[in-house]
Amino acid sequence: MSTKPWLTAQQAQLIVCHECHKVCRLNNHHSTVDIRCPRCHSQLHSRYPNSLAKTWALTLTSLILFIPANTYPITKIAFFGNGQADTIMSGVIALAKAGMIPIAAVVFIASIAVPFLKLLGLTVLLLSVQFKWALSPHQRTLMYRMIEWIGRWSMLDLFVIATLVALVRMGNLATIEAGVGAGAFGGVVVMTMFAAMTFDPRLIWDNASPTNGGCRKS
Repeated sequence: MSTKPWLTAQQAQLIVCHECHKVCRLNNHHSTVDIRCPRCHSQLHSRYPNSLAKTWALTLTSLILFIPANTYPITKIAFFGNGQADTIMSGVIALAKAGMIPIAAVVFIASIAVPFLKLLGLTVLLLSVQFKWALSPHQRTLMYRMIEWIGRWSMLDLFVIATLVALVRMGNLATIEAGVGAGAFGGVVVMTMFAAMTFDPRLIWDNASPTNGGCRKS
């Protein structure tokens, strides 16, 4: 088995449409500036335009919002006029002290662990592509797919807050309101979801080689 360079789709003049997923073949006389899909007539790109710049902007915005999301109160609960504001972590601790360990674990994983790991994973992917780190493209692709799939579950905490705010309306007896941290946390979730959408995973394979996990030809 000898290691040889492989032919990429870009080198073979093949482009997949981002809208209808049709694989299109380019002719040599076609301009690469404005190429349209023959099926849906949307513009074709071999790579998402400005993918790294857009993903960096969204990831850095998420990192900035992650600080107030965890330091400011996410809920304000008032019982008989006595108010109490809780951050995400203080809410997790209160649930654990009340003996609701499974619920506390779910809130911690969905509201703290998952967003943090998503931000860490996106940062690693961006740095590895930009600085051409010799990391396994298979593992990085798997990391990207996990980040993209798990992103929707980060909204769990916001769904709980929205449900409680809508249901717990007992006048002066008890009220629950969303705090400043809820808006920042929602921003983190949305920005990381957009960051995963704007990142082009094909960039991972552009600099891949057989020595770091790329394809091989005999």
